[in-house]
Order: sequence, then C-alpha cells, then structure tokens
Amino acid sequence: MRPDIIVIGGGTVGAAIGYGLARLKQRVMLLDGGDGDYRAAQANFGLVWLQGKGIGLPAYQGLTSASVDLWREFAGEIEALCGADLAYENNGGIVFCMGEDGFENRRAQLLRLHNQWSGAEPDWEMIDRSALEKLLPKARLGKSVSGASFGRRDGHANPLRLLMALHEGIIRHGGAMRSHATVRRIERSGTDFRLLLDDGELVAPRIVIAAGLGSVALASQVGLDVPLRPQRGQVLVTERFEPFMPLPASGLRQTGEGTVMIGATQEEAGFDLSTTSDAASRLSRKTVEIMPDMAGAKLVRQWAGLRVMTPDSYPIYAQSATHPGAFVALCHSGVTLAAFHARELARSVVDGALPDFFTPFHQRRFDVPKAA
Repeated sequence: MRPDIIVIGGGTVGAAIGYGLARLKQRVMLLDGGDGDYRAAQANFGLVWLQGKGIGLPAYQGLTSASVDLWREFAGEIEALCGADLAYENNGGIVFCMGEDGFENRRAQLLRLHNQWSGAEPDWEMIDRSALEKLLPKARLGKSVSGASFGRRDGHANPLRLLMALHEGIIRHGGAMRSHATVRRIERSGTDFRLLLDDGELVAPRIVIAAGLGSVALASQVGLDVPLRPQRGQVLVTERFEPFMPLPASGLRQTGEGTVMIGATQEEAGFDLSTTSDAASRLSRKTVEIMPDMAGAKLVRQWAGLRVMTPDSYPIYAQSATHPGAFVALCHSGVTLAAFHARELARSVVDGALPDFFTPFHQRRFDVPKAA
C-alpha cells in the first residue's frame, strides 16, 4: 500500500490523528517507534479535563472545550468498532482546595480564565467542604480540605485501552501500522516525502509528525523549529479498594479496577526516567492530607513518564511553509484532546491546510525578540 499520509508517532496523539485520517478513507501508515523511545502515553493519568485549561492562552480553553464536547460520541464510536470499553465517565471532576487561602486562590484563578475566554455561564463552580462531603460520601476528608472547584464537564477514561483501541481502529478502517519503525531522515522527493528507516524507506505526499520528544529533529528537516523539553511526571498506584471516589480529582482518581492513581509530579529532570523515593514521599503526604484513611494503603507500583512540554506548556500545531504537506502536532494532553485530533485536526490534514482556529498554536508565538 502506498500511503496517502504517514503519521510519525504511535502514541495517543499520533494514533488519534491516524485513526481520524483512516476514518476519512485515507490510506494511512502509522509509524510507532522502538521500545526504548520516550513515551508520554505510558504514564498518562487518564483525565478528560477542561477546568482551569487556558490560563495565558485562552484559545486553549476553546480547543479543550471542543474536544470534551466530542468525547462521548468519539468514545462510543470506537467502542462499537473495536469492542473496547474505554471506561469513559464524565460526571464531573474536582480540584481539592487546602485552607481558605487555597479556596479563594482557586476561585480567583478560574474567574480570571473565565473573564479572558467568554462571558457565558461558567461550567464550573466552587463548592464548600460540606458540599464536597456530599459528593464524596465514602471518603473522609482531611482537616485542611476547605472545599473544591467542581468542573461539570470533566471526566476520565482508561488511557491504555484508548491507545490500543485507536491502533486497532486504524487497521479496521483500512490503515496500516508498523512497530519499531524509527525514522532516521526525511527528504523531499518531487511532491512527495521520502522517509528513511532502518529497514528501508516509505514515500507519501503528506506527513504528520507527532513523535513527542522525538519531533524536534524530525520537524527541523521540514522547516519547522519546535521548542520542546521533557518534564518528568511520577505516578503512584495503590492496591484495589471498594469504590469510594465516584469522581476523579486532579492528581487523585480511582480507576474502574479499584486501584487509586496518585500523581503526578512536575520535575525538570531532563530525559531521566528514574523513579525516586522523594517523589513517592511527597505524593503520599499530599494524598494523606486530603484523605487520611489512605495512610494505610499499600502502594503496588510507581512509574515515571516524560511529558512533551513547550515553553508555555500549550500545544503546537503547524504546517510547513517550505515543505507543503508536512504537519506537526505536539501536546501533553493527548487523552483530553484525542477526540479533537481524530475529528477536526485529521479533517484539516486531509484538506491540506490548518484553518485560522489553529493560528494561536503555531510555534511562531515563541518568536518574541529578547529585551536588550
């Protein structure tokens, strides 16, 4: 099969784009790298999250909102196609506030974002401790918990099931996927792109670079300078419990299997994927401060992953001016934005141009002259 479009990167971002392209009847080839690649997908927390997104770049609130609106239909379609259960729930989500100052600071933060974005009715509310206890009747809250922000449209899903279903969905829609396919070089070949791999080459008229932290070197070969850095996030997983958290919280959620995920740190540690006792201690202390009964929980796993971080933490979506047909898509919220990537972004790639909606996410936003 000679592909119409090659997607470089088999993580959640690349897989969602590839799925969307295959769904639009494109001959897609998804290239997944080697086992030793840095994969953000392997440490994803699984939140489908809106509240608080977009401070400093209000357009990101709009992008996230669009994806959250699409998620229910998107999940249902994939589940029907692949027979998967993504365990998607969107009954709301909470961010715990510690102390009265923490409560008021959270309120001010969300109000500032709301005023930047629109004057519509907020889709979040601040709830005091008594209201929070009613939302979480089986969880005993710590003394310092003063309340929470409650996002009505927030939710969570199983990130590993999502990734596997996206891969399967590409195949079911007639696309193809190659594992252990590391792209060494991208060259122009007339109106096509020639991708040189360890075991041969592939040719296609369009490519999408969605290879996470490996995208910097690849994008530079098609005239796109994308500034990225790794940010380490460590996550803890506990033993299984009877359900006691009906809603996910930022940094704390109970999975459908009963385990509790605790996370995640934000560490500037380069490409170091080590787990540390210090991180485990800090995450554990924070959890016990929120829910004291978790003090006796047994930890069964700890892992680290590397987020794909731009200088302002927001995504980069761009197409090359010097190499028509080359696109780049980079973000660290691959689960939340999966529906948008599979719908709107995939459609734009098929059309051959990113519409004005994507303009705020071009990397040119970082081209600000430094003061003398």
